[in-house]
Amino acid sequence: MQNEWQKASESLSNIIVLSNPNNQPVTIKGDSEGARCIGVGTDAAVFQSYCAPEYAFKIYAEDRLDKIEAEERVYQQLEGSSFFSTCFASTDRFLVLSYEEGITLFDCLLQGVHIPERVIHDVEDAREYVRQKALNPRDIHLKNILMQNGRAKILDVSEYIQPGNDYRWEHLKEAYGRYYHLMDGRPIPFWLLETIRKWYHQRQKNFPSFEDFMHFVLKHITFKNK
Repeated sequence: MQNEWQKASESLSNIIVLSNPNNQPVTIKGDSEGARCIGVGTDAAVFQSYCAPEYAFKIYAEDRLDKIEAEERVYQQLEGSSFFSTCFASTDRFLVLSYEEGITLFDCLLQGVHIPERVIHDVEDAREYVRQKALNPRDIHLKNILMQNGRAKILDVSEYIQPGNDYRWEHLKEAYGRYYHLMDGRPIPFWLLETIRKWYHQRQKNFPSFEDFMHFVLKHITFKNK
């Protein structure tokens, strides 16, 4: 198994990942004919190798390499749970994870794919499992929840050692329970989802409460989808 991922990782040697200010997604420089990018975050980008497609390689930005060891320890603590990827190994540049099939909840909204209630319950169960392991289940959002055959898989555990509650999942759960039936099955344009994301990060400044924020969002979604 080790030789397989090591051979596959050779195709990533020309790829450089650079972080950006203001919590923006990383920039990728260089390319590889033997791999494809399957995800981009604010600290790292994830690639799948064509010669060993069962692995995903999470390559960190050059100034974020100190996070590799910490995230590997989190995966070790969560080992055995079906809600999370498996971490096979790490190097000084990347983590070697199991490749997970499925569609993110973000893409479900883009495509109008139904998100069953079972997925929401799975995330709740996963969060409870994380707490049982003395970790903090935060930074759970639409782009790092994967739907696999109607069940949830959570992709990014890098912030589980950080303190505090960012309330991102609590707000998503509330929005699902109260408002999702109004948009279920209706594709939402990418530009609108990205605009909502930016509004959300500014909500404390612009909206008295999360409910006021959601009313504002729904007004725009309803108008644009008529």
